[in-house]
Amino acid sequence: MVLTALAPAWAADPPALPRVEARSGDLVAVGVVHDDRMRIHVSRIADNAPVRDAVISVVLRGTAHPATAETDGSYSLQTPDLRLPGAAAVDFKISQGSSSQSLKGTLEVGAAAGAAGDPNANRQLWWWVLNFSVCGAAFWLFSRRKAAKS
Repeated sequence: MVLTALAPAWAADPPALPRVEARSGDLVAVGVVHDDRMRIHVSRIADNAPVRDAVISVVLRGTAHPATAETDGSYSLQTPDLRLPGAAAVDFKISQGSSSQSLKGTLEVGAAAGAAGDPNANRQLWWWVLNFSVCGAAFWLFSRRKAAKS
């Protein structure tokens, strides 16, 4: 559809949330970041069953952070380190009973769209202001010309 190509930047779909996926021989951990909070889902590869009774520690940017178990079976982690842009190595340390595993992945956090230093955000705003000004001026000239003819 042509209209979607002409839609302004603020009407576009929101960007995908940063995520990290890490696997071992029998577990998979997926972390989804929103602001300074990471929601972690851990499941078994064999049957996709969630792992609910584990103790999880997340090593992010060289610092270990304990994850909190949530009522829905997921785990959460809150730290300001999740807001830092760029790539970061993530190590999920999962302990369940007497077994312990380390799952490693990479998290890529981009800069926020429309941030203060983003020149495209200001360019888009001024483009719309210019468009409305030109359309308003054309309408005003057209109405004056029509009034002068009568």
